[in-house]
Amino acid sequence: MVRPREFDKEEVLQKATRVFWEHGFSASSTDLLLKEMSIGRQTLYNTFGDKRQLYLEVLRSYQEQALSGHLERLNTPESPLQGIRQLLLGLAPADDSIRALGCFGVGSVGEFGTSDPVLMAARASIQAVLQRRIESRVREGQNLGELDASLSAKEVAAFIQTAMVGLQISARAGADVRGMHAIANFTADRLKAV
Repeated sequence: MVRPREFDKEEVLQKATRVFWEHGFSASSTDLLLKEMSIGRQTLYNTFGDKRQLYLEVLRSYQEQALSGHLERLNTPESPLQGIRQLLLGLAPADDSIRALGCFGVGSVGEFGTSDPVLMAARASIQAVLQRRIESRVREGQNLGELDASLSAKEVAAFIQTAMVGLQISARAGADVRGMHAIANFTADRLKAV
């Protein structure tokens, strides 16, 4: 009896993430995934289910890691304004090959829009966590006199999330770090108390 080949599941998932991130769901054929993941078709089905289940798993993992990074940049500086600035600046990786991919999560929105309830629910959950934390930092900044007290914290958080999407799409469209940083700084500066 032939023993199945052992493989590192996390390494295989990272490879699948890169394929889906670069090509999207539809353009990532099962054959391309198998080639890049260096596994057989039966191993894919036995371990991950089908292509859709694999996509959902890697997208969920990507979104959790992205959210963790966003929250770390937002929460680390003592200054709420600097936290917001760092959140936005962090969307421009110095590595051209990574930056050119944009955001996998934003890419899934572009590909599926509102047509997939499972993806919509996952996206809404992630966005809600970030929205609440940005709102909290905005109120904190307003109480400290850093941020314009006349602004609605909820609207500012929605504005920042929209700016984040714009920056991530710009990255996919070829924006450079300097240009992305200029937009991030411009966005953060609009929130300052007068």
